[in-house]
Amino acid sequence: MKGYGQFCPVAKAAEILAERWTPLVLRELTCGSTRFNDLRRGVPLMSSSLLSQRLKFLEQEGVIERRAAGPGRGFEYHLTDAGRELAPLINTMGEWGARWVRSRLGPEELDVGLLMWDMQRCVRPTNLPPRRVVVAFEYTDLPPRKRRHWWLVCEGSETDLCLTDPGFEVDLFIATDLRTMTAVWMGDIALRSAMASGALEVQGPAELRRRLADWLGLSAFAPVKDMRPAPLRA
Repeated sequence: MKGYGQFCPVAKAAEILAERWTPLVLRELTCGSTRFNDLRRGVPLMSSSLLSQRLKFLEQEGVIERRAAGPGRGFEYHLTDAGRELAPLINTMGEWGARWVRSRLGPEELDVGLLMWDMQRCVRPTNLPPRRVVVAFEYTDLPPRKRRHWWLVCEGSETDLCLTDPGFEVDLFIATDLRTMTAVWMGDIALRSAMASGALEVQGPAELRRRLADWLGLSAFAPVKDMRPAPLRA
């Protein structure tokens, strides 16, 4: 039987929202991603074909609409009124997850691409000097087959994430391991503590280093307090 076979609105909503990957696709849409490739960045383990299927289904159900992006620029996906109404639900799910099932950062949950994509979206360029600022990251623990170097290029109100050297002079260089940067981003380790311990090294002008927390930002769920009981010790 397709669906739950119930008239209950909870069941009807779950038929749309509880499909695997769908909440994460909705998370990306509520965060402002509209292009297919940008959505893929937010769900890197989801195949392109499955993402296409989910987007088509959400469009059929009236949660999103597909719009032409312009001549030769393909399409964009935008939330409808029904889709925008889901934003508080997605946010509440994230807060509940941060409060009660917060990750202990197993190796399978560490994804440098997703981390940098999230960070790029949350940079506060207005807290940077009114010029182009380039921040280089090196993840010292990643093996050669992984991407160790990333760049954020901030200019005006825009911040671009570069996978290859953009060719500009680097203003700030950050070297750390993926686990530490993820823990800082999620609010599990204070930025100052990571810097003081040497787990996160920052090189560059003193003013940029001092204002690192002001412009880098953190995950929207970083302020949520972890409410899980402390693990029992033998």
